[in-house]
Amino acid sequence: MNTETQFLQVNIRPASIDDLQKVVDLDAEITGLEKKEYWENHFNRFAERNGRYLMIAESKTPCEFLGFIVGEVSGWEFGSRPCGWVFVIGVAPSHRVQGIGEKLFNAMCEVLKADGADSVRTMVGRDDQLNMSFFRSQGMMAGPFIELEKPLF
Repeated sequence: MNTETQFLQVNIRPASIDDLQKVVDLDAEITGLEKKEYWENHFNRFAERNGRYLMIAESKTPCEFLGFIVGEVSGWEFGSRPCGWVFVIGVAPSHRVQGIGEKLFNAMCEVLKADGADSVRTMVGRDDQLNMSFFRSQGMMAGPFIELEKPLF
C-alpha cells in the first residue's frame, strides 16, 4: 500500500449538482461507458432529496474526489417491508482497498437506518467478483428474494 494514501482522511458528504461531472467521469473510468444522461437523472432524483441519497467520498487534504454511493429506503414491492437499497457504489481504482467503499457503505447504512430501514439490500451480477466480495465483506448475504428475468426479444 502506498504510504501517502495509507493514512488518507476521508470525508463523506451529500452530493451536490457540482459533483455531477466528477461522478460521470469516475463511473466512465470504472465501467468504460460515459452515461451522462443516466447520472443527470440520478442527480435529479437523489441529490439533495429527503429519503434518497447520493453521497460523495473525498479526501480532506488535498481535496480529491474518491467515490460515490446511491441509495434509498423503499418498500412494499412484492410484499417486502421497507428496507434500504444501495443502487450503485464506485471508488476510484487508484484508491481501492483503503476503506473508502466501506466508509461510503457505512454512511449510507446510517442514513437508511435513520429513515426507518432495518436492513439493506443490493443486487450484484453473479460474475461480478469485485462487488460480490465487497458486499459480502460488509456482512451482506443472500436475501429472501430471488431475481427473475426474461429476455424480451
